[in-house]
Amino acid sequence: MPFVRIMTGDRYSEMQKKHISDILHQALTETFAVPAQDRFHFFECFAAGDRYIDRHYLSPGRTEGAILFNIVAGKPRSEEQKAALYRQLATELNLKMGIDGADVMVVIQFTAAEDWSFSGGIRYHL
Repeated sequence: MPFVRIMTGDRYSEMQKKHISDILHQALTETFAVPAQDRFHFFECFAAGDRYIDRHYLSPGRTEGAILFNIVAGKPRSEEQKAALYRQLATELNLKMGIDGADVMVVIQFTAAEDWSFSGGIRYHL
């Protein structure tokens, strides 16, 4: 049950954003055991003056095409699953869209099942 905020500059088209979402979702289903129908991705696109990113902090160099994936997930994943997600997402974005791995940043947060209500004000139960 990941909820994902995908934060970018304003350079990506609607078609490109859909492709980014598809690549992310495939990586989540293959590495994080996320069900195929469990997709909640929200894009936040910022103008140049609305985001300030250090181009070189822990990176060989980011561009204006940098993307931050903030993933909130309901159950913890292993270190191996996290590493596999990072690798697959960066690799597939590069292969399928030409987005350099240096432009891919991922932050994962975990929550408990009781922190989720999917619909109707009803608390989620595992």
